[in-house]
Amino acid sequence: MEPTSQSYAIIDLGTNTFHLLIVALDASRQLREISRERRFVKLAEGGIEQIATAPYARGLAVLHEYRNILDEHQVTATHLTALGTAALRTATNGPDFIHDALQQTGITIDLIPGDREALLIYEGVRHAVLPDEEGMLIMDIGGGSVEFILANIQGVRWSQSFPIGVAVLYRRFHQHDPISTDEIHAVRAFLQEALTPLQQALRQYPCHRLVGASGTFDVLEYFLCTGRPGPNWAVVDLERFPSLYQQLVHSTLEERKGMEGLPLDRVDMIVVALILVQVVIEIAGITRMDVSAYAMKEGMLYELMRR
Repeated sequence: MEPTSQSYAIIDLGTNTFHLLIVALDASRQLREISRERRFVKLAEGGIEQIATAPYARGLAVLHEYRNILDEHQVTATHLTALGTAALRTATNGPDFIHDALQQTGITIDLIPGDREALLIYEGVRHAVLPDEEGMLIMDIGGGSVEFILANIQGVRWSQSFPIGVAVLYRRFHQHDPISTDEIHAVRAFLQEALTPLQQALRQYPCHRLVGASGTFDVLEYFLCTGRPGPNWAVVDLERFPSLYQQLVHSTLEERKGMEGLPLDRVDMIVVALILVQVVIEIAGITRMDVSAYAMKEGMLYELMRR
């Protein structure tokens, strides 16, 4: 393969999923996707406080796989950025994982704070979904954290990262199958309290349009999509959300495993994820929901292009 000196790669090491995106910059400075990979690692499988032995090994194995793909496309170290998020920020052995990754694969992982993560998500989303004057509430649901960004056509007005990702909610609250009524109430009460800063921001910047960035919102897009205004932008039928919510939240794990369109790697945590989305819909008074195929890794790429 010929060297691709204008190829750039981003690795997004999320709590649940490790993503790899490789793009080329053509003569007109447009991005052309070369490779996109996604592996469910579930670093928080044994808890967010420490990466357990099995997910630790899975994570390193995926990075070895990604190293081979990077070498196949001849991506140089100067054109590679690997970003560590909530799990690696929180886990006591996160530094050990970063060290082992570098020693074994040559991949340098940069830990980024939640507010930086939120801004990169906005940068990616705005290249997929057109902002407007009224504004949009961008929501990116991860395993360890959830990022919220209030933005309009002028830019970001407010953003914050909350340590309430679906892996955290699942381990703390989802103990029965199906989830019990008491557990649902407990999740909702916890979220209402945890999202107080979001409620305060919404009083200052009211917004009734929710834009979900990948993850859980990919599932909502599959079941509820009503149109695609752009190649990386989908509109969700919000009126059908309550029925889907009832179906999934009150289902058993085995029932969800049999549902077409629901990835097996999401069947466990989708229940608490939908409760989270429902709480946000209520808090913000959401009347429209869009889904962006672009999120943090695309935001990082566009930032690199500007440099």
